[in-house]
Amino acid sequence: MRNDKKGKKEPLYMIGAVSRMFNIHPQTLRLYEREGLLTPSRTEGKTRLYSQEDIEKLEFILFLTRELGVNLAGVDAILRMKEQMEQMQKQIEYLLEYIQEEIKRRYTGNIEEQRNALMRIPKVEITRLEDYMYNRYKKEEE
Repeated sequence: MRNDKKGKKEPLYMIGAVSRMFNIHPQTLRLYEREGLLTPSRTEGKTRLYSQEDIEKLEFILFLTRELGVNLAGVDAILRMKEQMEQMQKQIEYLLEYIQEEIKRRYTGNIEEQRNALMRIPKVEITRLEDYMYNRYKKEEE
């Protein structure tokens, strides 16, 4: 999984290719960079290079602006909240792992006590913000 994440951060696309992919002017990409919405890598010659992660973020930005009519200040706020939610999700996952390990440690050798140490609740499905917004938008269109 970490290799996949690392691969998504590898700079691959030049500004011209990205602008053609999304039918936007290169100045729009530069504006998004000035506003802090995108941060492409730079070569030694200062050429912007966009990673797959940047492309996915750009798709989300364009969805917000084109389909939902969100202005750039709104996009910035949404991206910040999204990042905070992802950080909180990582903290929750870490906490759950810690609790599971602590239960195993405390109830070593007694599987029945391990099973009964926590109350079982239905599993909650966690949805990526982009998927939720896309699906909600599609339902409203229909």
